[in-house]
Amino acid sequence: MISLYLAQRTWAHEVPAGWKLAALALVSLLVTPFDSLPLMVGLVAAVLAIYAALGREAIRQIALLRPILPLLAILFAIHWWNGDPRLGLVAVLRLVGMMLLANAVTMTTRMDEMMDVIEPVLKPLAWFGVPPRTVALAVAMMIRFVPLLFALWEALNESFRARTGRRGGWRLLAPFCIQTLRLSHHTAEALAARGGAPRGSSR
Repeated sequence: MISLYLAQRTWAHEVPAGWKLAALALVSLLVTPFDSLPLMVGLVAAVLAIYAALGREAIRQIALLRPILPLLAILFAIHWWNGDPRLGLVAVLRLVGMMLLANAVTMTTRMDEMMDVIEPVLKPLAWFGVPPRTVALAVAMMIRFVPLLFALWEALNESFRARTGRRGGWRLLAPFCIQTLRLSHHTAEALAARGGAPRGSSR
C-alpha cells in the first residue's frame, strides 16, 4: 500500500510537506471518533475530488485499494451479521477515505521532503548519540505506511467489536504495537538489503 510518487508536478506538489502532514494528522483525529454516515460520505467525496484535481495519474492510483477489498468486505459483513450494516458502511468509508488521503499526501511528497520536515524536530537525539537522519527516515517510512497502519488498527478494532460489542480503544495498543513492530522489522530488513541507512546517518 505504499503509493507511487507522481512525477508530473501538480498543485499539491507545491504545498509544503509540513502543511500536508499536519492536515493529514488533523483529519485523522477529527474523523476517527465519529460514526456519522454523512460525515464519512463527505470525507470520501472530498478525497475523490482531490484525486480528480490531481489528474489522471492520481486517479489511477485509486486502484491501490484493490488488495484491501477483501478486508473491506469482511468488515462490512461482520457488521451486517451483527445487525448493524450502517455502522459497517461507516467503518468501510472511513477506512477508504483515510487510506486515499494518506496516499494523496505521500504520492505528492518526496521522501526527502518528509525527512527535511521531521529531522529538525529530532535534532536533540544527536545529544544521545542517535542519528536524527536515521530516525527521520524511520518516521517518514511510517508515514508512507499510514494507509496500512490505519487498516491494521481498523481490522483489530472491528475484530474486538465483533467479539465484545464494544470499541477496542486502549485495549488494542498492545496487539497494534506488536503488529507494527513486525512490520518495521520486515521493513528494516528490506532497507538493509538495499544498502542500509541513508546518507548522513553517521553524523
